Amino acid sequence: MSPESTGQNEHYLTVFRRGFRTWRGNRPFWAGLFTILGGVPIAYFPYANMHLGNMTIAMSTTAGAGSLIIGILLITLGLTMWFHQIVRVFAGVAAILLALISIPVANIGGFLVGFVFALLGGALSVSWVPGEPAESGVPLGGQAPAGLSAVPPQPEGPRSGDAFHGAAVPQQQTAGYDTAAEAEGGRHRAG
Repeated sequence: MSPESTGQNEHYLTVFRRGFRTWRGNRPFWAGLFTILGGVPIAYFPYANMHLGNMTIAMSTTAGAGSLIIGILLITLGLTMWFHQIVRVFAGVAAILLALISIPVANIGGFLVGFVFALLGGALSVSWVPGEPAESGVPLGGQAPAGLSAVPPQPEGPRSGDAFHGAAVPQQQTAGYDTAAEAEGGRHRAG
């Protein structure tokens, strides 16, 4: 055993935190969390009762079932963003539409709390793009260690934007020289 072996003496919370950070970085985590947080008040408020002393205030409306459906769909879309990130754009657009529908259906979108969270989660989901893996030897911060370049080397040869992709381009002749005269010994044309 070497004293520099990794993982043996680390605390299980440190290992869990690193694993969770890796899991969170590979998916639209915050988009899913905000969408779930938006679905909870939209589904909860129509069925909640508030007690003020001996008086009970019921916030239920005729659209209680619609509120429950919208809230559960938002929670499901948030979980979809976490576990099936390939459909993140669809889930984000659906979350935005459900958040907008919740304004007239579900107590002003869960008293605007659920509306704002669901709208923000949907927007984050639509805009999330998976990151590219880091170059070998260059850390994620972009700072290369001494002796290494942060810019990857360019391949030799023609660039992809060249017009002829490596074909030889003939050179133009200048007006002061005659090709026949060059063949005869380099005499200049009088002119």
